[in-house]
Order: sequence, then C-alpha cells, then structure tokens
Amino acid sequence: MESEELGDCPLHGAGVHPEYLVGRRLEQVVASWHLYGSKAPSGPLDVWLIDSGQVSTHVTTGSDWCLTVERSAPYASYDMAESGRVEVAPVRGRTPFADHLGETVRAVSEERDPNTGRVALEIAFDSGRVRCDAPSGNLRLSSN
Repeated sequence: MESEELGDCPLHGAGVHPEYLVGRRLEQVVASWHLYGSKAPSGPLDVWLIDSGQVSTHVTTGSDWCLTVERSAPYASYDMAESGRVEVAPVRGRTPFADHLGETVRAVSEERDPNTGRVALEIAFDSGRVRCDAPSGNLRLSSN
C-alpha cells in the first residue's frame, strides 16, 4: 500500500489525526497489560483515552514500530494459555494519563518518520504533558 501523505505509515496509514481531542475532557483511561506468571508488567500494550464526548481513542504500536492512533473501543481481556494473559481494565495510577483525569486537552502534537509514519504523540493539559512513543516497538508513556 502506498502512503498517501509523507510520513504516513506504509502498513497502517495515517490513522486519525488527534487534533479532535483538543477541547475535550479526559474522563477515563483504559489500558491493556501482558501478565505472565508472577512477573510485573513493564508497561501497557495499549491505552484508550475516553473523553467527554464518550469517544474512545486507542493508542498503541504497529507491527512496524509506528505509533497508531485510532478511534476504537477497548477490547476484552483474553487468556493466551502458557504465554500469559492480557488484562484490559480502567486505570487510575498506572499511567501518566492518570494525573490528568478530568482535565481538558489543550493541544496535541505529533512526530513522524518518513519511513514508518507517526513515532510520537504528545498531549498537553493545563497541568502538564503526556508523551506517547514507540521505541523498539513498545508503547512508552512519559510525562513532562
């Protein structure tokens, strides 16, 4: 598939442009975590930002290490037998977004790579920013 726009992911396209989040209040955050035995999960696999309009924005990594952003509802938890379990649930304090629950999104910005598309998304609130990126194909969330 040819990319329509410079910086679109060749496999996943452009996804949605997250500017629609500006002016919306973050009501809930849902995340998925890979649980395996007694090991602590290292970070979420996916996050869903549910806003004041009840729109669910899914942020995750693509198979080519891009950062995908799409409108979709959280999926259900599932068991992978000997490979562990993926748990999907609302979160309060386990992601940097938890500090911004109830706040309005003030701005968004993206970073794109010409070969893999979106590689980072930053969402700004009055009290700070959350950066989503995909180094080495893993979703990483950080606050600044």
